[in-house]
Amino acid sequence: MNPVAKEFVSARDDEKGVLLLSEFTGAAHELGDALSINPHASEDCARTLAEALTMPVGEQASRMRSMRTVVGHANAFRWAANILADAIAVHAAKHGRSEFGRSAATNRAVASI
Repeated sequence: MNPVAKEFVSARDDEKGVLLLSEFTGAAHELGDALSINPHASEDCARTLAEALTMPVGEQASRMRSMRTVVGHANAFRWAANILADAIAVHAAKHGRSEFGRSAATNRAVASI
């Protein structure tokens, strides 16, 4: 993913600003409230930049709040918990212990991190 984009969103606690991301970045798929651009299409880039520069402050704040929520939930603790839970489920399946597979309760526990 694009940590610079996530750092930008995290740092904007005033909820001002607009994030433009290449449609080719992984972060563009995760941060859906960023404005997406194709860096190879200069006219489209210019239109999107104009949109960003004229975006009302209220819309900027709404988009930034949404992206800050996404970034806040997708943290290192959740990433590590997902990896560990998946490893346990794979190990259990490999040894025929489906009762130790990733359950709905495990998914809820990981989601709460």
